[in-house]
Amino acid sequence: MSELTAGQNAPDFTANDQDGNTVSLNQFKGKKVVLYFYPKDNTPGCTTEACDFRDNYQGLVAKGIVVLGVSVDDEQSHQKFASKYDLPFTLIADTDKKIVEAYGVWGEKNMYGKKYMGTNRKTFLIDEHGVITHIIAKVDTKNATSQVLELLNASA
Repeated sequence: MSELTAGQNAPDFTANDQDGNTVSLNQFKGKKVVLYFYPKDNTPGCTTEACDFRDNYQGLVAKGIVVLGVSVDDEQSHQKFASKYDLPFTLIADTDKKIVEAYGVWGEKNMYGKKYMGTNRKTFLIDEHGVITHIIAKVDTKNATSQVLELLNASA
């Protein structure tokens, strides 16, 4: 599968969120979507990124932006993560890895010399028509919201 680029239609998906509700990308047509992929619930970088989106959530909502987090953790893990950090946005459980593969974020990783397969941290900005407008490949977990807003403001 070729790598996704800005200007392409975002691949649609349907999966369950942390509460067991079915979520699909199509249900957000007409809104801007921040679709962010992260490796694992309750890990330091992922918690920092989620809390940054949480702390700036009202400002994003005020601009009509929907935040969706995706990892391959299951619903129960997402539920605990969202509850522990009071996350106000949707976390999608991609246990069958269909979404991470469709977006090209599932790949080989290397930690302490050990190679393994996992989710690469990446954020996709999707417009009201379901088109990818920006891809943030180097996510600053402490300033994830600022990265998103800078790109959106620059293209407004």
